[in-house]
Amino acid sequence: MPSFDIVSEVSIQEIDNAVNQAQKEIASRYDFKGKKYELVLDKQKVEMKLTADSETHVIAMADIVNSKLLKRGIDLVSLDIDKIKPIGGMMMSQNIKVKQGLETDVAKKITKTIKDSKIKVDTQIQDKQIRVTGKKIDDLQSVISLLKEKQQELKIPMQFVNMKS
Repeated sequence: MPSFDIVSEVSIQEIDNAVNQAQKEIASRYDFKGKKYELVLDKQKVEMKLTADSETHVIAMADIVNSKLLKRGIDLVSLDIDKIKPIGGMMMSQNIKVKQGLETDVAKKITKTIKDSKIKVDTQIQDKQIRVTGKKIDDLQSVISLLKEKQQELKIPMQFVNMKS
């Protein structure tokens, strides 16, 4: 029976490359000369921490990181951005987490969207992905095009992988 999986994954390597490019740009910018700042990527938690001596510098760092992520094809919807907060010693900090996998409530919304479309397929939520199976490949392709249309509404980047016939 034909099937495919719906996932929401972001390449950690692409994030690492974007952070490295952002660090180089920040180091060469005039407004950061002689200032205290730090941009760190925790690859295990898939989280970035931006620290600087003023709120405007943290915002500038976040803008640079966002532009580098966009250039690398990473959708900013997959970022969970915390508010800027003081961390002591006149320093400000902001955490940016990268969402990996489909959260349960989002997976349920996607499943409901598929069921409401009346396309003859079955869905199963498996850990952080959704398996869609159907009798015809055309039905599966209809589901993919439906979800691509609804992607902005669902506010989650989705990839369609493991297509099997």
